[in-house]
Amino acid sequence: METLLHYVWKHKLCTFDSFKTTEGRILEIIDPGIYNFHAGPDFFNAKIKMDDKIWVGNIEIHTFSSEWYKHKHHLDKAYNSVILHVVEFVDEINICDESSRLIPQWIIKIPNHIKQNYLYLLNKDSFIPCIERIHEVSDIYLTDWKETLLIERLERKAKNILQLLDDNLNDWNEVFYIVLARNFGFGINNDAFERLAKTLPLKYILKHSDSPAQVEALFLGQAGLLEQENIKDDYCLFLQKEYDFLSKKYQLQKLEAHIFKSLRIRPNNFPHIKIVQLAGFIGRKQGLLSQLLETEKLSDFQSLFAASIGEYWKTHYHFEKASKEKDKRLGLSAINIILINTVVPILFVYGKKKNQKQHIEKAFQLLEAIKPENNYIVNSFVRTGIKVSHAGDSQALIQLKKEYCEQKKCIFCRIGHKLLNKTHSEFKLL
Repeated sequence: METLLHYVWKHKLCTFDSFKTTEGRILEIIDPGIYNFHAGPDFFNAKIKMDDKIWVGNIEIHTFSSEWYKHKHHLDKAYNSVILHVVEFVDEINICDESSRLIPQWIIKIPNHIKQNYLYLLNKDSFIPCIERIHEVSDIYLTDWKETLLIERLERKAKNILQLLDDNLNDWNEVFYIVLARNFGFGINNDAFERLAKTLPLKYILKHSDSPAQVEALFLGQAGLLEQENIKDDYCLFLQKEYDFLSKKYQLQKLEAHIFKSLRIRPNNFPHIKIVQLAGFIGRKQGLLSQLLETEKLSDFQSLFAASIGEYWKTHYHFEKASKEKDKRLGLSAINIILINTVVPILFVYGKKKNQKQHIEKAFQLLEAIKPENNYIVNSFVRTGIKVSHAGDSQALIQLKKEYCEQKKCIFCRIGHKLLNKTHSEFKLL
């Protein structure tokens, strides 16, 4: 409930049963301050007026005043800047900081309808806590919120890419390769594919770009998928010999095959097939990043990833057992997922890092050109009436679900903010 107190203070939604502190000093809240998500007082640089004097400093908020001592703030110099202790219940009259200064206290009152609305959303056991009420929020308001959510999602992905850049000495091609490999895992195998790329440097692959079989041997062997007992498949035996030679040459330590999952996934997404598709793309591309930077049209981006695979894999999903012949190139929907999760974030980060806005704009334009993703998260929001026009919208809704709905951060969500402030007549709880 303390989080709700923060929310009420931040938005100045409290009811004022008394404009006086517990000591009887007349209080006026001029500026609630800046919310602090990290260690230290809850709000920075607040401005209040007590009696006839203006105070500027920090605010600490608790449900019970005794929590000041329970959390040992009286021993922490970081709390010497607190000018007001805001509480819902007073069970400790005198609150002092580390310098023994007595800190004024004020009892905050949460409007009853906000408290009940909050508890309703917090305790709602549904895929989306406010699923029955989203339709009450205007489209214009939702459009603005979706734009913010999309930027949040791109910023989150940017952090991972920036970390990879640090780890790989700002080698953009290597980082693109790692991010691309991860997304070839298509969810269930993301981590395994990222590990594969990190243990198989791009420079080794490109040295053998003139031999598709050797590139396949490197990828499949490094994934541990060539180590099968009693195998009699001629192509597998050939790849084993190639990998044995190349792994010694480059001192590679292969992964364990069990990290690649194939249970309850479609044959086209079997690890062997996805690894071969990745090998077919990476092994034939020099200067990966430069090609992305020069590409403009969606159709041209899609063509970049339309690499074919070897003849063997047209009749196999794994070794030995043959299947009906099928061209197992990446489908358009799979390519679009790669563009959304790999190309767009890379362009976004590159543009920010190099201060080249045209690449940031290209990232957003690419999202707007791609159809919305078709998954259970997006479809659930669509059923509430939310309009989803392109991949930028679907990415925003994925951000909303994962970072707000699943974590019950309704008070930080603009939809939740609208609904929390509805009165009983507007928001029927029962």
